[in-house]
Amino acid sequence: MGIIAWIILGLLAGAIAKFLLPGRDPGGILATMIIGVLGALLGGFLAQALFDVDPMDGFFEVSSWLSAIIGSLILLVIYRAVAGKRHHA
Repeated sequence: MGIIAWIILGLLAGAIAKFLLPGRDPGGILATMIIGVLGALLGGFLAQALFDVDPMDGFFEVSSWLSAIIGSLILLVIYRAVAGKRHHA
């Protein structure tokens, strides 16, 4: 899967993560999009390291989508925790 496909997958995974964890995010939509792309990369790395799954199989593979969404959820939770503390301080 090419880099453009990973970016698109990441953007969509970020949107799905935002839908699953609604609420106000510091940084707005741009931060959420970046978190989605980085989350897709993180999810792919974790899937490969923990489960020996190759997330590069294809854009339409379930493992690619699940790893991207889970990675995006992880980063979104971390981002909210860090940015929320800094924003309230």
